Amino acid sequence: MNAFERAVKRIFDFVCSFLGIVVLSPVFLIVYVALRIQNDGSVIFKQERIGYKGKAFNIYKFRTMCVDSEPNGKPQLAAKGDERLTKVGKFLREHHLDELPQLFNVLKGDMSFVGPRPERQYFIDQIRKVNPDYDYLFLMRPGVTSMATIHNGYTDTLDKMLVRLQMDLEYLQKRSLWLDLKLIFTTVFYIVNGKKF
Repeated sequence: MNAFERAVKRIFDFVCSFLGIVVLSPVFLIVYVALRIQNDGSVIFKQERIGYKGKAFNIYKFRTMCVDSEPNGKPQLAAKGDERLTKVGKFLREHHLDELPQLFNVLKGDMSFVGPRPERQYFIDQIRKVNPDYDYLFLMRPGVTSMATIHNGYTDTLDKMLVRLQMDLEYLQKRSLWLDLKLIFTTVFYIVNGKKF
């Protein structure tokens, strides 16, 4: 992807994230009310992730887990059927609605619509011990969706993270505006049709 394509991608991200926030504002409101009724904690979950050029940023999501979901302070991956998920949170995760606040991350330039999923430093360190090529992912903005996410879904083990890394590195080599559009439309199609990933 050359400099012109990267500029077009950023403009696309900015315009579409802004429009997405406006168009989906009723959905934001419904989710907000549902979470406010059920949860004691904040509706928006904020967590530090590592992104473009290795810089830290705060990723935004709708809260899907109970407050203090990591009581011992050690980072834990969310697993299928995770008992820490609230009832509303489980529904949001199944339909990927918990990711909607990341439109603000895209608008700010922390993220792109398409790119490798951003990780916490703790898990990056674990991955690097096995495959130091993870650092190549810092050459691009992390994404809301990715080729690896579509094909492999959520990662809940180190082995799955390593598989995801290989697909992210493949995307780095092949990335183009056309591929990004294809991945965006595939993601939307899967969500609308209720396909799990």
